[in-house]
Amino acid sequence: MKNLSMDNQYIKVGSSPEVIELQPNSDKQDIFYPFTLSKSSTWGEQGSEISVEKLRQYIEPWLAALFQSEHLNLLIGSGLSTSIQMAATDSPPKGMGWVDDLTVCQQEINEYATKAANGAGRSNGNIEDQIRAINELIKGLEILTVLETPVPEAPPEPHPPYRNLKAELNALKSELSRCLGEFSKSISNGEYLIKSADPTRKEETFNYLVSFLMSFASRTATRDRLHIFTTNYDRLIEVGAELSGLRLVDRFVGSIAPVFRSSRLEVDYHYNPPGIRGEPRYLEGVARFTKLHGSLDWHEKDGAIRRFGLPFGARSVEPFLEAEGHSSSSYEQLMIYPNSVKDRETAEYPYVELFRDLAAAVSRPNSTLVTYGYSFGDEHINRVIEDMLTVPSTHLVIIAFNDPLQRVVDFIDKSGRKAQITLLLGDHLGDLKTLVDNYLPKPAIDKASIKMAELLKQRGFTPSEGLDKEGLTGGLM
Repeated sequence: MKNLSMDNQYIKVGSSPEVIELQPNSDKQDIFYPFTLSKSSTWGEQGSEISVEKLRQYIEPWLAALFQSEHLNLLIGSGLSTSIQMAATDSPPKGMGWVDDLTVCQQEINEYATKAANGAGRSNGNIEDQIRAINELIKGLEILTVLETPVPEAPPEPHPPYRNLKAELNALKSELSRCLGEFSKSISNGEYLIKSADPTRKEETFNYLVSFLMSFASRTATRDRLHIFTTNYDRLIEVGAELSGLRLVDRFVGSIAPVFRSSRLEVDYHYNPPGIRGEPRYLEGVARFTKLHGSLDWHEKDGAIRRFGLPFGARSVEPFLEAEGHSSSSYEQLMIYPNSVKDRETAEYPYVELFRDLAAAVSRPNSTLVTYGYSFGDEHINRVIEDMLTVPSTHLVIIAFNDPLQRVVDFIDKSGRKAQITLLLGDHLGDLKTLVDNYLPKPAIDKASIKMAELLKQRGFTPSEGLDKEGLTGGLM
């Protein structure tokens, strides 16, 4: 699977080891058969026309079965934010470019950031790479300047006179705050554009977001809760959960200024059925939630990680930081941590706790991990997924709009566990609206439909007979 075409679709479902490649139908007018097979396969001869309905027959039942695994986890990357913003505004999120006016060590920081970007398979670095480089440099300068305070028993050797390291350290800390400020503004600006979009389009887009989330979260309360992980800093998932009535359980405790807790108490929601005492039942519509790289509304205060009340779509976080007692432009207190090439950064609090949650949730027997919009660019996350696949009863579902850097393909080839991987790759299969309309399971716990399917089976009907032809059992069998 090398040299992927951006126009083609790549699909691997079921027990078949082969990846089916679909190319656009040369007959542009045929909307019912939009694809043809690029080469002969178990689906047919090369050039055979493939309809959306046929794709649905392969994909939807398979995903429905996987989504009922004992443990279900969803890993969401930046692809979801891009899909939502494109659907609501027709414009993609702005790329995070350089901060090109750093006052100290500009060349060194940019060179290090570029090297890190190249190591991750990107030709150019961005502000995230710069922030990481500044963090590393600050740690180094803190070591070099630690002896500037004289120790009476052992006077230190002075540092080389050609550089004022203490002044550079202070300047770098200011630059870090400024870069984080620019970074936070790019995130909040994306939220603002979605919130201020045309009301009709915004409503339609959020309805698709709700359906997307509920396709995964619609699990009976007797099964393990869906666990949602995301590398995003924005609050789109939180908004979608709020609109759908999905209760999210995370590590924060409190109402006014929720604080991050390290304890894993498996807190959950229960209710007491009328007339029954002492037998609480699990409440439906509950999911666990973990933001692996922090969030736009997290900040550090007095040694604790807290979440402040930042409205969705706020133009800036600065007034809210000041309300929490931070000085003006104290963006270094924000807990937004840029994605890393190496995993040593995840050893810091609170990220070590978040990644422990990821490893504990996915590396269990009979579990399924679904990734959507995740580019497989984070080594520390990839390692967890690789470890998960060493458990034979686990399964990985990769849904992606594209793979320009071949990271998805490289991960699949490297894993050597193709039998445990499902792939839906392409601008059709990875499109949010197309997924919700055609391929994801019904976003509800529909016991009536299940019972109806059982009755029809008992009475001798098959999906191609009787009531199904009238459209009464479509999608049930």
